[in-house]
Amino acid sequence: MNTTRRDLLGLVGVFGLLASIGAARAQPFPTRPVHWIVPFPAGGPSDILARLIGHTLTEQLRQPFVIENRVGAGGNIGTQAVATAPADGHTLLLVAAPNAINTALYEHSGFNFVRDIAPVASIARGPLIMLVAPSFPADTVEQFIDLAKASPGKFNMASAGNGTPPHVAGELFKTMTGIEMLHVPYRGVAPAVTDLLGGQVHVLFDPMPSSIGYVRAGKLRALAVTTAQRSELLPDTPSLAEFVPGYEASTWFGIGAPSATPADIVAKLNAATNAAIAEPAMKARLADLGASIFVSSPSEFKAFIAAEIEKWTQVVKAAGIKPA
Repeated sequence: MNTTRRDLLGLVGVFGLLASIGAARAQPFPTRPVHWIVPFPAGGPSDILARLIGHTLTEQLRQPFVIENRVGAGGNIGTQAVATAPADGHTLLLVAAPNAINTALYEHSGFNFVRDIAPVASIARGPLIMLVAPSFPADTVEQFIDLAKASPGKFNMASAGNGTPPHVAGELFKTMTGIEMLHVPYRGVAPAVTDLLGGQVHVLFDPMPSSIGYVRAGKLRALAVTTAQRSELLPDTPSLAEFVPGYEASTWFGIGAPSATPADIVAKLNAATNAAIAEPAMKARLADLGASIFVSSPSEFKAFIAAEIEKWTQVVKAAGIKPA
């Protein structure tokens, strides 16, 4: 078979193209600063956590991890920014419990969380605390349930707003115990804690970082933690599951990326994150924030998120929760 000069030039062009593609794929990741979008306000648990982990990832991967707070719509604005970003690993999302709740809460968010965000790595998880004022006439969850059943609708439940983790944790408690309580939403957890301290509301399911100081100071009473097991930070406080079998609610955090992000980049980020949270100093810092490390593979994290979405979808529908 005769090979013409044109054929040879064509083959050279093809091999050159394949070589360039291979070189591009072989480029180390990351090649520039990584923008990690936190869809919640600066100074909150999500922001603090991202900055802690981001500092370690910067050292490991030798590129800056730049934290960007893009707030609004319960976290949906920042999530949408990542869902539509280039899928090259240089734009990431701080994924948290509200993302699972929002999947049920918002029918028209402009994106599909399950379809558009790839789970990369879990980071940490922690309990909420079922809190009452010291003057409240119940010292245990069992006594609280008895009082609420004896006087349906007499007691109210504060939250950080419609569809927030404190709200859905309380609604799950109501559903599983059959009690009635009026929901009182606030614009954030701080004013809810203030009114709980003042006796204007009766109970609050609050993430541990913002309330454990009040518990330790005796200004609020912890009836239970909401994780399946007791917390090492409050070892004498029972878990709600000890009174309500099967109850579990937790705050959790992780990393997500645009869904088409290459598997090798996801794997590299997962390995780096798992190494970061395994460091003793990081474990201790997370414990100070009321959280424990949460290690998983991307597939395990995906399964965990799917289970969270299923649970909170049932709660949102049963309670008729709507965005504020």
